[in-house]
Amino acid sequence: MKRRDPSQKEGSGPQIKTDSPKKSKPRRRTKPSRISIGLSYLKLCGIIFGTIYICFPIVIRLFPALMGKLVYLNMVKLPLFVDLKNPGELLNHTVNFYLTSEEGITVGIWHTVPASRGEEAKGKDQRWFESALSDDNPVIIYLHGNGGTRAVDHRVQLMKVLSSAGFHVLSLDYRGYADSTGHPSEEGLTTDSVFLYEWVKARSRGNPVCLWGHSLGTGIATNAARKLQEKGNPADAVILESPYTNIKEAGANHPFGKIYHIFPGFEYFFLDAMARDNLVFPNDENIKMLRSPLLILHAEDDHVVPSSMGKELHKIAVNSRYPKDVKLVLYPPELGYKHKYIYKDPKLGKTLWGFLNAI
Repeated sequence: MKRRDPSQKEGSGPQIKTDSPKKSKPRRRTKPSRISIGLSYLKLCGIIFGTIYICFPIVIRLFPALMGKLVYLNMVKLPLFVDLKNPGELLNHTVNFYLTSEEGITVGIWHTVPASRGEEAKGKDQRWFESALSDDNPVIIYLHGNGGTRAVDHRVQLMKVLSSAGFHVLSLDYRGYADSTGHPSEEGLTTDSVFLYEWVKARSRGNPVCLWGHSLGTGIATNAARKLQEKGNPADAVILESPYTNIKEAGANHPFGKIYHIFPGFEYFFLDAMARDNLVFPNDENIKMLRSPLLILHAEDDHVVPSSMGKELHKIAVNSRYPKDVKLVLYPPELGYKHKYIYKDPKLGKTLWGFLNAI
C-alpha cells in the first residue's frame, strides 16, 4: 500500500500555475500635424530654392551666352495671338513691312503716320506710306526695350501719342525678336537700327529723323547714333526714355540683380559674364562722343533703371558739348510713370516739339 504524500491534499492533482497573456492595447499611429507638414514643405522648398540660388551664378559663369538670353529676352513673344502683319487691330493708319538689314536678316517694322493723315491713309499700301515720309512731319524711329514685340501695350500706347502729336513712327523689332529673323547681338541690333535710320533718311527729304530708345533700346539708340556720326551722317536727334549708364551698371541695379548682391562674387559671376558675351551698351561713353541733340526722359519712381542714371547721363552730356542741345525731363514719383508709362504724360507731345524747335 502506497503512502500518500502529506503535502498533497486529497483530490488535488499536481497544480501548474500559468500566466495568462495580457492583451496589449494597439498603439495609435499619430498623424503628423498640419504644422509639421507645412514646416517640412517649407524646408524642402528652401533646399530647392537655395540650390537654384547657388547653382544659377555658376551656370551663368560657365555659359555666358545665357546672360545674353536674360538681357534680350527675345524668346518672350508677347503679346500672344497678335497678328503682327495686321497692325490695324491695335493701331490705326499703320502698315506692316519688312526690310533686309543685311544678308540673311529680315526685320519687321510698323509705320504709323501722323493722326492728321489718318483718313488719307485708309486703304493705302506700303508704297503710299513710304512716300508719306517726305511730308513736313518729323519721323521717330522707336527702339523698344527687351522682351516682347512691337505689339506690347505700352509701346502701342506711345505710338498713338506720338502719332497724335504729329510724328511718323517706325517701330522696329530687331533681329531675333517677334517675326524678325536671326539671333540678337549688340552689334546686330545696332546694325538693324542704323540700316532703318538710313533707309528713312533717304526718303524723308530733309524732315528730322529722331532715334527714340526705351530701356535696353537706349543703348541701341546711342550705339546707332555713334555709328551714324562716324559715317558722317549724325542722327538729327536722340531721345532716351528711362536710360541707363551702361548695361553692367544697369544689371547691378536691376531688381533681379539686387537679389544676388549679397552673393559672393556677384561681379565675377554675373557682371563679368556680360563682358564675356560682348554685352556693353555704353550709353555713358557714347554720349561723350555724340553731337546730336539729346533729350532724356526719366521717371523718378523708375524701379528698373534708377533715375540717377538719367541724371548722370545728362551731366556727362552737358560737360561734353554745347549744353543748349541737351535737355532732361524728370517726372516726380507721385505721377506713377515708373519704367514704361511716360506716354501718359499729357504734355509729352508739347515737350517733344519744344525740344525739336530749339535745335
